[in-house]
Amino acid sequence: MDQSAINVRYAKAFFSTAKEKKLLDTLKADILSVLEVCRSVPDFVLLLESPVVKTSKKAALIKQIFEGKVNPLTLNFLLLIVENKREVFIPGICRNFLDLSKKDQNIRSAVLTTASEVNAATLQKIQELLEKELNATIELSTQVNPEILGGLVLRLDDKQYDASVASQLRKIKQNLLETEL
Repeated sequence: MDQSAINVRYAKAFFSTAKEKKLLDTLKADILSVLEVCRSVPDFVLLLESPVVKTSKKAALIKQIFEGKVNPLTLNFLLLIVENKREVFIPGICRNFLDLSKKDQNIRSAVLTTASEVNAATLQKIQELLEKELNATIELSTQVNPEILGGLVLRLDDKQYDASVASQLRKIKQNLLETEL
């Protein structure tokens, strides 16, 4: 089975359970902590990916790490994943679950790239404008890339609006090269 299909299937199942039991916020926090362990402890991911470590040992370690720290439903879900020998997909399942919960809560992610730092008041204004225009809650993050020279690049979900000086100069150059004298 395709890796992304596995991630989506397990994430949807857990998301449905979370909504059904009205524990979405609790389980979302649990999934964030599981994902944080995956990101901050590379050995944990290596353990999950190791074909040498027995399934029972992986289950015992997951129980040891997360028992008492996450909701029993989350722990049982992680153990089910391990029991079904899908433990290598845990980080992807977590990311898909978070995407589903963002979509459910009408939260959209945006990345603003500028040539220099933008002050907090301007960022707040941009976030408010985006929220009003899109009728959604916006999680705005910023990046600084001096190579764009000026202007901005706004990436919203899977779309990108490029109003950078560098891209404008590229367009002008392309037009000049295409123009015959």
